[in-house]
Amino acid sequence: MKVLNIVGGGSAGWMTAIYLNRYFNREAKNFHINVIESPDIGIIGVGEATVHSIRFFFGAMGLDETELMAETNATIKSGIMFRNWMKAVDGEVHEYFHPFDQQQPGGSVDISSAWFVGERQARERYDEGVSLNSHLIKWGRCPKNISSPQYQAVAPYGYHLDATLLARFLRRKAVEQGVRHIEATVTDVEVVSGKIQSVGTDQGRIAGDFFIDCTGFRGLLIEKLQKDNWVSFRDVLPCDKAVAIQRDLPAGEKPRPYTVATALSSGWAWQIDLVNRQGSGYVYDSERLSPEEAESELRAFLGAESSVIKCSHLDMNVGCRQSAWVGNCVAIGLSGGFIEPLESTGLHMIHLGVGLLATHLAGDDGSEELRDSYNEKMRGFYQDLKQFIVLHYCLSNRDDSDFWRAAPASLDGCAWLKSKLPLWERKICEYQDFAGSYASIFTDTNYRYVLYGMQHYPSPRFAMSENEVDAIFSRFSLLLSRAKSGTMDHEEFLRTVHAKARG
Repeated sequence: MKVLNIVGGGSAGWMTAIYLNRYFNREAKNFHINVIESPDIGIIGVGEATVHSIRFFFGAMGLDETELMAETNATIKSGIMFRNWMKAVDGEVHEYFHPFDQQQPGGSVDISSAWFVGERQARERYDEGVSLNSHLIKWGRCPKNISSPQYQAVAPYGYHLDATLLARFLRRKAVEQGVRHIEATVTDVEVVSGKIQSVGTDQGRIAGDFFIDCTGFRGLLIEKLQKDNWVSFRDVLPCDKAVAIQRDLPAGEKPRPYTVATALSSGWAWQIDLVNRQGSGYVYDSERLSPEEAESELRAFLGAESSVIKCSHLDMNVGCRQSAWVGNCVAIGLSGGFIEPLESTGLHMIHLGVGLLATHLAGDDGSEELRDSYNEKMRGFYQDLKQFIVLHYCLSNRDDSDFWRAAPASLDGCAWLKSKLPLWERKICEYQDFAGSYASIFTDTNYRYVLYGMQHYPSPRFAMSENEVDAIFSRFSLLLSRAKSGTMDHEEFLRTVHAKARG
């Protein structure tokens, strides 16, 4: 029986282990799966927000949602509130919301087109006109209630969770299901004829047939197989460092069911509420700020009264492997690629990488075709995400710092996106515009929230009667009324989760 060694724990290592074990060993054992995890090397552990599709991973792994949320101090995430990404108008800070849903209540055109034809931008933000979650967060509600089935709700949702606790939870579940946990620190990698034969550790040498590199930015295994294998995105995404602060929730505040991303002088700050604390951080360009300056700006943003639990500084390597699969090794997680965490895609890319690996590994006969297919798709997924993140920056009209004055130029390094923006000034952004792309999660719905939140509006030149427009939004109002009556106060929902988990 073949031996599959995963080197590195954290979210990447244990998500990979639990997925491959369930995929290959559920009915009959096809692989011995080992996770080699160093007790001396910590995980980064600040990626605490997810996209909504992570629910499908947790559900497919047979994980109990109540147990998961209770053990990771999780809250519900209904989307991201962006603040200060454009100039203030009349002293009012610019903001828009990127939720996880867009409603289509029916009619002769989609609701986005009706929103523009009805000139509703004069009375509401775009997200308020088309999303249930946009209104639920204003009411302090989440899209679930006490009787919602596992991983289901009236609208899509993700989570805020403690990444360190998530890794521990997944480790326990994986080990219970038959994955072997080896506590050892890798000291060397034995490569013969372009393939890894074994890894040396402080606990002895461990051989294997296939290796998965989950060692983070170090890329401990993949670097031994192929040098000069990293494609940097720094030309268009210059933020390469972060300072992270964990603090107590501000006095009197409830955990918010959404992430906040606030633009600062040379990047942006995240705020993520868990049940027991808030995770915050500043993602910034190190060519414009020193770590000390970034920490000072973040602390000033959070306020002098903040009760800080922990502060840490992080280096980020934004880009991806040209080849994530080399020889008998695949890099997953930070070792394979990283996009700055503006849209919370870290766990999504792990899910994507291991899911794709499973289907390719099932047919692995050592053929180059399988490796080439995997590598082409993973490169495409990262390039797609790169362009979506650049969209947030290049539309800004801020000119109050060198960072923001340079931001629009990032578009020059994204040919596909640059070709689409003039088109989207003339027509609605629609699904067909993404034909042939590698979009893995963000398509027309998501692009619309950013485009229209940043006031990059189209000018549709067709007429609809006022009655027809009103009918579409009357149906949306009915959906909204039903959603309000079928959901719970977010804080109350969290209390029920923990009460259930206690038994």
